[in-house]
Amino acid sequence: MKTQNHIPTSKVARASQFVKAGVKVGGNYLKHYGKKLLDPELTKEELHQDNATDIYKALSELKGSALKMAQMLSMDRSILPRAYIDQFAMSQYSAPPLSGPLVVKLFRTYFGKTPQQIYEQFDMNAVNAASIGQVHQAWKDGKKLAVKVQYPGVADSVSSDLRIAKPLAIRLLNLNEKDINRYMGEVESKLLEETDYELELNRSIYISERCSSIPNLVFPTYYPELSSKRILTMDWLDGFHLKDFLKTNPSQEIRDRIGQSLWDFYNFQIHDLRQVHADPHPGNFLMRADGTMGVIDFGCVKVIPDFFYDNYFRLINFDTLDDNRATMEIFQNLEFIVAEDSPKERAFFADLFKKMIVLLGKPFATQTFDFGDNTYFDTVYAFAEDLANVDELKNSKVARGSQHGLYINRTYFGLYSMLNELKAKVVTNKPDWLVSKKLRLEMQKAG
Repeated sequence: MKTQNHIPTSKVARASQFVKAGVKVGGNYLKHYGKKLLDPELTKEELHQDNATDIYKALSELKGSALKMAQMLSMDRSILPRAYIDQFAMSQYSAPPLSGPLVVKLFRTYFGKTPQQIYEQFDMNAVNAASIGQVHQAWKDGKKLAVKVQYPGVADSVSSDLRIAKPLAIRLLNLNEKDINRYMGEVESKLLEETDYELELNRSIYISERCSSIPNLVFPTYYPELSSKRILTMDWLDGFHLKDFLKTNPSQEIRDRIGQSLWDFYNFQIHDLRQVHADPHPGNFLMRADGTMGVIDFGCVKVIPDFFYDNYFRLINFDTLDDNRATMEIFQNLEFIVAEDSPKERAFFADLFKKMIVLLGKPFATQTFDFGDNTYFDTVYAFAEDLANVDELKNSKVARGSQHGLYINRTYFGLYSMLNELKAKVVTNKPDWLVSKKLRLEMQKAG
């Protein structure tokens, strides 16, 4: 893989990359409409492919928050055309890596030594390169290690990158500026946390220790003495990323076992720890033929405030939806409905969000759920597509929903997507208070 010898770090240099991407996108549109004059039946497939390629190339050279946003978008099939999904998914573990001299320079900055002076052996060729950093193999004291090295300038450019990228995002995603502004602070704070490897080290140790009793999960040991604010060292874990794992044609039993571990992992974090590994993309999980799975990268962790947790998850028990007064109170608390809404608007948005909750909460309404059921996911994607065209939402005076829901919704979307690709059938374990009366009756009848 071609390496990268330089990363633009100044605001001017990084801004120029966004401008170049915008110019290329504009040129692609002109080319598309020129061809359409000759062929009125021409679809936008080639346009999407050209735009996706040009934008990804620009973002992959910038690294950092810009590439991280592409990674987040690649998980959401309801927002982007397939060409963007496929291209942006490369940011999960296939971005162009840094060259050797830049890696050595980073080690000298934080340890005063080269990697060869710290480890018995250090492979200068990165094995994975993603949005915030890249991973190298190393050996010390007979142990094979994974060393995550952060790209230079990433931490300092988060805020300015997000401001510069906003116009491109508005155009590309057809979003209102208020929708983006609504959640920009939440995204910015999480991206800044992801660049702090000392924070990630502490969270990694805490969450992996607390989750160590969950069957079939494997966590690496972390090494504080070999880590710093921009470098993180842990045990090397073997395994396949999801797409490569599926190429091995695992049995349904193994798919279900791994799927169950994924479900139980997130269930425990959310309901017991009240903080969650909020980056459930395939690059963070290493799956094995025996049905075990390694979990890595706790850079993005969402701490769930009690007020949000209490309101959000009350809706997952569908008994709540039978109580209109309680439901409307929660909708206000979660900012689905706002004080400025007219009675007509309140009724409209209440009905809309009830439908959304019933659809997305369906796995919680059963004892087991078959995530391989594509008809369910087709319905979800169709609903999301319809949602994007609802005039009342597009013309709303405010963006709907608490900013805390951004990463929780993203977490569940990523979890559902992976379980769908696994075609896993899982027991949807949940706290007792989330079991509805209807489901409780079904469970009693089943014995």
